[in-house]
Amino acid sequence: MRCPICEKGSLRKGEVEEEMFGISLGRFPAEICDACGESFLDGQAMEEIEKKAKELGVWGLAEKLKVVKSGNSLVVRIPAKIAKFLGIEAGNEILLYPEGKKKAVFEIT
Repeated sequence: MRCPICEKGSLRKGEVEEEMFGISLGRFPAEICDACGESFLDGQAMEEIEKKAKELGVWGLAEKLKVVKSGNSLVVRIPAKIAKFLGIEAGNEILLYPEGKKKAVFEIT
């Protein structure tokens, strides 16, 4: 079968390592393109990934946030479920830096 993404490679059976937010969810069977490397999981593997992500507490952590103004600064709140997952508490220090023009990273120091 031809890869639906690159339309050049063929799909071969293999395994892929899946992760969510940097947390490993395990290895799962997949069809992998031998040209572009794109992988395709079946419904059963997707259900197992969702189950594992829920067990590890990473399912549903992503959240769209609103930027608000406070004086001359901009403020982004950290949702409670993300703060709990990361172990952030009031008074912690965070290092914030850009990673390109469209991404920022913060590290708990």
